[in-house]
Amino acid sequence: MKSLWYIPVFVISIALFIEVGGVDRTNFKSCDQSSFCRRYRAMKKGESPYQLLLNTVKEGESDLQISLMNIKNAIHFTLKLTALENHNFRLQIDEAQPIKERYKVDFALNGEPPTRKLEVTERTAESITVANGPNKAVLHASPFKIDLYSGKRLAISLNAQGLFKFEHYRQKTNIPAPAEGEEAVEAPQPVDDVESDIGAWEENFKSHHDQKPHGPSAVGMDFSFPNADYAYGIPEHADTLALKNTGTTDPYRLYNLDVFEYELNNPMALYGSIPFLIAHGTEGTAGVLWLNAAETWVDIEGGAHKEGNVVSSIVNFVSGSGTPQPPLEARFVSESGVVDAFLFLGPNPQDVSKHYAEITGVTPLPPLFSLGYHQCRWNYNDEDDVKGVDAGFDTHDIPYDVIWLDIEYTEGKKYFTWDRIKFPHPGDMMKNLSLKGHHMVVIIDPHIKREGGYFVHEDATSNGYYVKNKDGNDYEGWCWPGSSGYLDFFNPVVRDYWASKFSLDNFPGTTLDTHIWNDMNEPSVFNGPEITMPKDCVHHGGWEHRDVHNLYGLTHVMSTYDGLLKRSQGKLRPFILTRSFFVGSQRFASVWTGDNMAEWDHLKASIPMCLSISLAGMPFCGADIGGFFKNPDSELFYRWYQAGAFLPFMRGHAHIDTKRREPWVYDQETTLLVRSAVRKRYELLPYWYTLFRQHETGGLPIMRPIWYNYPKEKATFTIEDEFMLGNELLIHPVTQSGATDVSVYFPGEKDLWYDLDALELFSGHGTKTVQVPKEKIPVYQRGGTIIPKKMRVRRSSALTKDDPYTLQVALNADGLATGSLYIDDGESFDYQNGQFTSLNYFYDGTTMVSKLGDKNGNFVTKSWLERIIVMGIKKAPSRIVLKSPSLGEQELESTFSPNKHLLVIRKPAVPITEEWKIFFH
Repeated sequence: MKSLWYIPVFVISIALFIEVGGVDRTNFKSCDQSSFCRRYRAMKKGESPYQLLLNTVKEGESDLQISLMNIKNAIHFTLKLTALENHNFRLQIDEAQPIKERYKVDFALNGEPPTRKLEVTERTAESITVANGPNKAVLHASPFKIDLYSGKRLAISLNAQGLFKFEHYRQKTNIPAPAEGEEAVEAPQPVDDVESDIGAWEENFKSHHDQKPHGPSAVGMDFSFPNADYAYGIPEHADTLALKNTGTTDPYRLYNLDVFEYELNNPMALYGSIPFLIAHGTEGTAGVLWLNAAETWVDIEGGAHKEGNVVSSIVNFVSGSGTPQPPLEARFVSESGVVDAFLFLGPNPQDVSKHYAEITGVTPLPPLFSLGYHQCRWNYNDEDDVKGVDAGFDTHDIPYDVIWLDIEYTEGKKYFTWDRIKFPHPGDMMKNLSLKGHHMVVIIDPHIKREGGYFVHEDATSNGYYVKNKDGNDYEGWCWPGSSGYLDFFNPVVRDYWASKFSLDNFPGTTLDTHIWNDMNEPSVFNGPEITMPKDCVHHGGWEHRDVHNLYGLTHVMSTYDGLLKRSQGKLRPFILTRSFFVGSQRFASVWTGDNMAEWDHLKASIPMCLSISLAGMPFCGADIGGFFKNPDSELFYRWYQAGAFLPFMRGHAHIDTKRREPWVYDQETTLLVRSAVRKRYELLPYWYTLFRQHETGGLPIMRPIWYNYPKEKATFTIEDEFMLGNELLIHPVTQSGATDVSVYFPGEKDLWYDLDALELFSGHGTKTVQVPKEKIPVYQRGGTIIPKKMRVRRSSALTKDDPYTLQVALNADGLATGSLYIDDGESFDYQNGQFTSLNYFYDGTTMVSKLGDKNGNFVTKSWLERIIVMGIKKAPSRIVLKSPSLGEQELESTFSPNKHLLVIRKPAVPITEEWKIFFH
């Protein structure tokens, strides 16, 4: 355990709870205990009191504004519908005359979304129709409803169920008690039934009291997707990939929380919240971004869930037997803020992802080292321990890139300091790691120890940098240091201050090879309601914490990213890992699935969890290999490494009370299996790096559900035990104890799939049984693709800089294949100024061609092409001739395996950045 002698009893009980295990659900609210969720769920469908006043329409170049009225209380709202680029829409609804400004989410979007001309095409007494290119929106007046069409297909209906709700700000009426002899004054009648709710103006949870000075303020809306079977996204939850029907359970909750030893298969809130949902069916895909940073609940109903599965529901509908599949519905409700919904009309998954990324941003190309293997535990004891772990990787010939330090490296849990006994020479420790191409990540959390003389606390106190409580004083909570203050990153001055702390002068002992882990940034407050900050705390600008809660972690990592960027004068790419996240966090940090457990079900859950996060725009996701809590047996240990090698972020991590967890601590066989898995990761680093570059330029997820690449294939819609990387690799990790075989679904009726180990055709379409001996990771390359690899074993990715490449070609049924490779220096932003090389490869059976994908790139490297492997070739060519600018024309050597239909071309030796052609005779 961390040192707890100075922490009060209630904090010790929480800390001990971490070690004992089992989430205590009583620490966290249910929908019934959250008054606005309870009110919203009590609404009846089809009784919407809202109507548009079509005589108030104001047309702008790219938007339409209309008055919206609640006919029960005559409260007016302003509705604004904006035409976005790529033929999508944005809907904004706010009070027309609020007594106080309502919060509109900041920081999340990647600049102001680009707009285009909105054209009014039809007006009637009941509706108005507007067009955005081929798409259109029909706004119905009474009852209020908006139908959005993707071409001629109805993609999304808003308020089709009549569950739109907007609780306006109001003054609480306090009627004084009559003086003796006076008659009592009759209280005014409430303008609606909201005020009578016991939680409208104040709410208690356990010992915590939340006073709501502006009363009830929830906003909610239902979205119907008539052609969709399933909904996906709205992370983070430890649940299935396809969102479940919540009719008999709590809704999915979005409220960033520190949940110790979280349970699987439930909709409880976890560390991050991205209110982005994708609805998909064979007829098309649509998406909704509900841009609200307050506590949010999401109900899912209808779709294929009602009939039990996708196939039966569609068959019944087409044949006329049974009940037609009800439309898929998603109902969002947030405690405060405004309605701000981005509506993405597809029509396919790639369109939704691309357009969402254009609005919210992408993950910038990370430094190459961050795609390697990371070794972490809470905590490596001292400098000798770090030195010993580093040496262990060399001894066992296992590559790695980063070693991590948890909070015990600090002096008394004070960030930007070092324990002078355990880490007396941090600069030397860093430099010794750097000599072998390694890096270090250290943890820096947002809670600040309230200790006199500690420079961060003194600065924060004297300058007013802390979040305030409802009385205007510095808010004091409890976290690992004991009494803690929480920096208010909503204040730009505080963000600049925080960024300055990462300079090499202000954080002695660090180097440019030191990177940062931002943990506990939900924010975690051990003695707070639901182990977080009270909602009536106040941030810069006068915003209550209830308005901005889910943004706190984003503002934290924004500030850290800025600090690391300034530390190198903008030259080097930062690496940050965050636990809390929101829309836009992907622009600054990677993420992991939090404090999981060393159990097979948690290994299995890491796949749908990262898939959901990836679909929501954060591609750089992983899970603690081996499980954070408890101790895995050797089988779970090596199977987790095998799975983790194919997640975007690969880190081994463990709790302070677990047994040591380095890759070599088990028997020799286990060590060799782990080593093999890590080496596979490093062989594919050029491929991983290319995928991240493709994400940066195109916005598509790196790790994808099978249905994403095969949107018409119904059998893929609920698959969550396998996934694809890009469009090339299919992975089915082994996630069951004692498994000797697994059932793998191979999508694509005409696609061929090649075993990545055996280098031969394995299967076509359908479900196949795959034998999985201990060393087997079921990974398959899709026919028609070319992937780049580096095959030489090094101690770190940096040492592979000049190593040669291998191109692995998998032919499709027509004998064709294409692929790409992206190269730059792996660490700087020089690639944004032309210091890169982008190559495209084409194979058609008679020739293989390398062409520059972008002729503006001019990166120079010593790397060359070492071999080309062609899988699925029918017969050996008699001659293979290379033509290139540097080597001229020369005949190449090759070997051919007729049984495996495998051709290996040895040492073309052409510089990797050149354009060339190979002719097969």
